[in-house]
Amino acid sequence: MAGIAIAIFLLAFLIFPVLKVIYVAFQDPDTGALTLVNFSDFFSASLFRESFYNSFYVASVSVVFATLFAVPLAYFTTRFNFSGSVLIQTLGIVPLIMPPFVGAVAMKLLFGTNGSINLLLDEWFGINIPFMEGLNGVILVESIHYFPFILINLSAALNNIDRAMEESAQNLGSRGMRLFRRIVFPLAMPGYVAGAALVFIKVFDDLGTPLLLDVNKMLAPQAYLRISSIGISDPMGYVISVILIAFSLFALWTSMLAMRGKDYSTLQKGGGGLAKRDLRSWEKVGCYAVVIFILLLVLSPHVGLLLLSFGTIWSYSVLPDAYTLAHYTQMLASSGQFITNTLLYAGLAALFDVVIGTAIAYIVWRTKLPSRQWLDYMATAALAVPGVVIGIGYLRTFNDVNLPFVDGPVASWWFVIVIALAIRRLPYALRACVAAIQQVSVMLEEAAENLGATKRRTVWRITVPLMTGGILAGFITSFATASVELSATIMLVARESDAPLAFGIYEFMQSASGRGAGAALGVIAVVIVTLATYVSHRIIERGKQQQQSSGNVVREEA
Repeated sequence: MAGIAIAIFLLAFLIFPVLKVIYVAFQDPDTGALTLVNFSDFFSASLFRESFYNSFYVASVSVVFATLFAVPLAYFTTRFNFSGSVLIQTLGIVPLIMPPFVGAVAMKLLFGTNGSINLLLDEWFGINIPFMEGLNGVILVESIHYFPFILINLSAALNNIDRAMEESAQNLGSRGMRLFRRIVFPLAMPGYVAGAALVFIKVFDDLGTPLLLDVNKMLAPQAYLRISSIGISDPMGYVISVILIAFSLFALWTSMLAMRGKDYSTLQKGGGGLAKRDLRSWEKVGCYAVVIFILLLVLSPHVGLLLLSFGTIWSYSVLPDAYTLAHYTQMLASSGQFITNTLLYAGLAALFDVVIGTAIAYIVWRTKLPSRQWLDYMATAALAVPGVVIGIGYLRTFNDVNLPFVDGPVASWWFVIVIALAIRRLPYALRACVAAIQQVSVMLEEAAENLGATKRRTVWRITVPLMTGGILAGFITSFATASVELSATIMLVARESDAPLAFGIYEFMQSASGRGAGAALGVIAVVIVTLATYVSHRIIERGKQQQQSSGNVVREEA
């Protein structure tokens, strides 16, 4: 029964709304017949052709810049005996804590035409570099925010390389960049491709950053603007949604195709990792210079946001004119509902995610139900569906549905936002729950059943308690990421009283007078995500330590 209930939930709130979007995209708005005329109209309009090109260009170039940021940090910290390598890796992941749209305005104050950096460049060298002009600004913000996906995956891949491969190449005379280009980087290619595909998907689908930087000629902003201005009957919003889904799947398919027919296996258990060597003095200076430059750049949004939240006036000056707590006072006075709503929505969404994720993990790994793997496939499919598509799908599907206890259509009900957040973050909780149940020996459950426990009692008294670490990690991961979700929620907020924190930040940032309070609210968002991330990390580490101690006890008894 649980499997059927979960399947119905996923069909109702993920599969059906997405299929509805796809169906409407191919539907003639006048006759209702299936047609390709909407796609023909899309590609015949210069605005949409330009938006398509811009989105593809921004996503592709962001991958290039994210690679330039990630590769040195990953290679230096895994290849050399590098003081502070753990700190460097930690700081390199910090940009993920801040949603890109939150730091976009701060980045403009730092790198804009009249921003801090350009004011200094103009004073010292008489030049002005268009860092944040048009698409350049979107590329800079997106690549800074998402490069940790490449850093994390590439670092893991480099640590798993069989060092015998590197030593063999060195014995044959390969050194320096030739060794890296011909041996090391190709062997780490699976990790790099996985990270690059994630960067492409996230940038291609992002809505908040282009909107806050006033760059509307991209696909996601066009989908939002068409639906919000013209209405849910406008076919172009659905056509754009289909293209967004198609390119998300295209990026995943390309990453798999790039790895097909190639062998990256190692000869040693765990790969052994690259053989680390000491740096010469001049090499150490060069490496630290590169690392410090990259870290200063990728952490600049956090610095800018903090300055903006405390600054009085920051215009045509390197730093704010003065500092005050008034923005935080204003934010707390007018934004308490945003914070309360976020804690409620993200908390409920995370709770749904771990309940559903635990159930799916158990069904897939502990039962023999037919087609049980499809539950995993359907839940994971949410990764390929952009938030703006979920929002449009819910508006189209539930706008004509009414319930007696809801004032207005279901699409305007605050609980639909919770469902959208739960669907969007379900894959993260599911992966944590699957990892947790894989670490629970089935023999423990069999022993309980042999002692007379029923299947249900075994699940509640044995399986779920042993999965607690993974379940909590999944809950916190879902909560942290759902609390700053904008793409789906901006489509579904019907009343400001129902708006979450991300929507509040977006509203504040629309005017210069509200940016200080918006930055203060952004700092609160970063603090929430940081605390949740830290707690999740501590839970995961504690679980690993408990698992290791249990293994040691078992070995000692054996």
